[in-house]
Amino acid sequence: MIEIIPNYHPIFVHFTLGLLGSSVGLFVLTRVISNQDLKHQLLTVALWNLWLGAMVTIITIGAGWYAFNTVEHDDPSHLVMLNHRNLALSTFIIVMVLAVWSWRKFRHAEQISIPFLAAAILAAGLLVATAWHGAELVFRHGLGVISLPDKDAHHHGSNGHSHDDGDDHHHDSDDADHQHDEDIADHQHDEDEDAEDHHHDDGDDHSH
Repeated sequence: MIEIIPNYHPIFVHFTLGLLGSSVGLFVLTRVISNQDLKHQLLTVALWNLWLGAMVTIITIGAGWYAFNTVEHDDPSHLVMLNHRNLALSTFIIVMVLAVWSWRKFRHAEQISIPFLAAAILAAGLLVATAWHGAELVFRHGLGVISLPDKDAHHHGSNGHSHDDGDDHHHDSDDADHQHDEDIADHQHDEDEDAEDHHHDDGDDHSH
């Protein structure tokens, strides 16, 4: 089996978000659209997205539970992991209830009920909160991340320069300034020597 780092949970969670999120959005549209043919089509798509999303979410929860018990973490990230887990389990329960509810009551109906729509919107809100905490675990606490990028070795490919180029230009400028100072010092030293030679010559002339 192909090794996925840290595991398969980040893959399946995107299917859960896409299918369930679009399902709830379509359920809302079925309540505000007056065209009966379009309403029926949207309801059919919304129901299939809900059922497929519920099936995928079973795998997502399983992979997430495995990640919860295997991914290395510290005390601050553990608190976020607990919130993420609790929200995920609550969302999963509501989604499964919605899937069974819709299969029994609305698969042949023309529209869904208001209580069903309210429960679907609640599930969507919990889903967003769950995803927020999941993203926080990765991008704030670094869970499942093997290594962080080296910002000092960063290069901009679009404009053909890098941060190192700026350092090189800075060093080149410093070298040029240093060379200029040396040239001025040498020139001043030559003038002093010329003046001293001229003074000696004048002294010799007076002595003669």
